[in-house]
Amino acid sequence: MGNKMVMPGKTLLGFVACVLVLSSPAAWAAHGKAGLWNVTSTTSLDMTMPPGMQDHMKDMKAPAPESHTTQMCMSQEEVNSDRPPHIDQRQTGCDTHVTSMSGTSLSAELTCNGAMKGSGHMRLTYTGAEHYRGSYDFKGTVENNPTTMRTTFHGDWVKADCGDVRPYRLRTQ
Repeated sequence: MGNKMVMPGKTLLGFVACVLVLSSPAAWAAHGKAGLWNVTSTTSLDMTMPPGMQDHMKDMKAPAPESHTTQMCMSQEEVNSDRPPHIDQRQTGCDTHVTSMSGTSLSAELTCNGAMKGSGHMRLTYTGAEHYRGSYDFKGTVENNPTTMRTTFHGDWVKADCGDVRPYRLRTQ
């Protein structure tokens, strides 16, 4: 069995950024609130290292998952959108399929066939117009290395004025 590491590669970093976009408050019509949001995510990654790196990395300890917070600006157009966002298939090689959507929650399945190969499941639930939480689980390979990833996230509305943070234009399905 290979050693495990908790350091995402370039492919995973791009994917995690796309998951944050997917977890944006503009999940469906009239949800969320226009303005500045703080989005915090914590990702744990379990990746089997290639055999040649196992001895080299033997004494290194994998770092604990860290939380990262970013600010996003949600436009009124995104609040009013009646379609859920999806992960950018050109960047990640992943297709998104919404499996259920209700007034306060959304579930989606992802199938990845690019540098990342495997599948994932995402859940998002609103607890009012100013807060949401969710999670994303992925199992497969990244650049041919067996990988399991879990990301939890939450978003909190800050204020109506986004200041210097520009709205992200979500592509919808």
